[in-house]
Amino acid sequence: MTVPPPRSAPAAESGGPGGPGARNAGGPPPPSPFADLGRKFDGALLRGIGNITRRALGPYQTAIVRIGFAFTMLLYLVREWPNRGLLYGPDSPWGYDLASRFVDDTGAFTPLLWSDSALWFEFVYHLAILACVALLLGWRTRASSTLFMVGVLAVQNRSVFMGDGGDNVIHLMAMYLVLTRCGQVWSLDARRRARRAAAGVPATHDPVGVAIWAVLGVALLLSVVTGSMDSLVWTLFFAGMWAVHAFWWLVTRYAPGEPRIVSRMIGNLVHNAALLVIMFEVCVIYATAGWYKIQGSRWQDGTAVFYPLKLDYFNAWPELSDLITGSGLLVLALTYGTVIVQVAFPFALLNRRAKNVLLFLMMGEHLGIAVMLGLPFFSLAMIAMDAVFLPTVFLLWAGDRTGRIARRVTAPVARLVGRGERPAPPTEAPAPAPAPAGAERA
Repeated sequence: MTVPPPRSAPAAESGGPGGPGARNAGGPPPPSPFADLGRKFDGALLRGIGNITRRALGPYQTAIVRIGFAFTMLLYLVREWPNRGLLYGPDSPWGYDLASRFVDDTGAFTPLLWSDSALWFEFVYHLAILACVALLLGWRTRASSTLFMVGVLAVQNRSVFMGDGGDNVIHLMAMYLVLTRCGQVWSLDARRRARRAAAGVPATHDPVGVAIWAVLGVALLLSVVTGSMDSLVWTLFFAGMWAVHAFWWLVTRYAPGEPRIVSRMIGNLVHNAALLVIMFEVCVIYATAGWYKIQGSRWQDGTAVFYPLKLDYFNAWPELSDLITGSGLLVLALTYGTVIVQVAFPFALLNRRAKNVLLFLMMGEHLGIAVMLGLPFFSLAMIAMDAVFLPTVFLLWAGDRTGRIARRVTAPVARLVGRGERPAPPTEAPAPAPAPAGAERA
């Protein structure tokens, strides 16, 4: 029996004729799949830097966040106006001495403790209300957002035991809004800029704005000189904010060209960074809430929603609460659905449709909390926080519908004061064109 000779390796594998070795022996090496990776990365990086420095992103999202939190805080201050002295003023059980010692230990900022005078308390409380109105309307949003933050911190840090989760959200967002350009749209500032541009008035001609920041500068100086502002951190923060706005006014007035362009780019970068922090804060809140719920035994067995609905403190509508708690399947669905939505929301940001669906579910959940548990201010704060992820198309549609309704409602008042639309003056009708030949016969 003869053994067949071993087969030789194919030419393609041995580098013979036609193999890779033969093709590369005298020619250039094959191109690397990573050849253009550096150039593509550089191009993407330059486009990204251009996007975050050329313009302030999310103008409608920051505007709706501004409106939402200003409206929520305004409702709260007006709602508690009859009880303001008992909650935050001289009549509070958390007295001036206790609050001062607590603030000294924690380093919190609250102008309400600069004096124990009832007149000073009334001034600060009503100044906070005016700041909410100004921020809601978008009037001088740079100054009003700063005063809004001061009002929020003054009230909440005066009586720290009066707050809940919604107050913590307002506390954080009030500080973030100071760093955003939240008055680009849906504001009196935007309307004023448009009118001045149409009339040819330069943007640097703004005596009201100069007067407001001059008053704020004098107030800051007096608070430091008198020793009321004894925190170095807050002194540097407010002094820095005032100096930045003064520098911007000087640049726009006396330094056109490159200094103005660079300053605008830095402002856009700060705005976009603050917007990113707001979005990240929302994700952190929901992610931590969801994962902590997973560790609770009542959330694991699907009965957690049952218990707050049976507490007298949260039982705003007993009939509705009994209707929900009477169905074990509904309680189970609400309990597990809450956990799933909160845990999944940060991951849903990777898909636009999934994000919009979960956003709708979360806002519906907060509306349910407002009605069923009697926590309207907490729910409004959470909805205002969620609004940063609303799609621009929806916000434009909602803004257009709201504008139409507002114009329809205010039209009688505008006509009454003589500011409504007046009919155009009659114009002479053009002479009729001569009839073509044969037209009379036709």
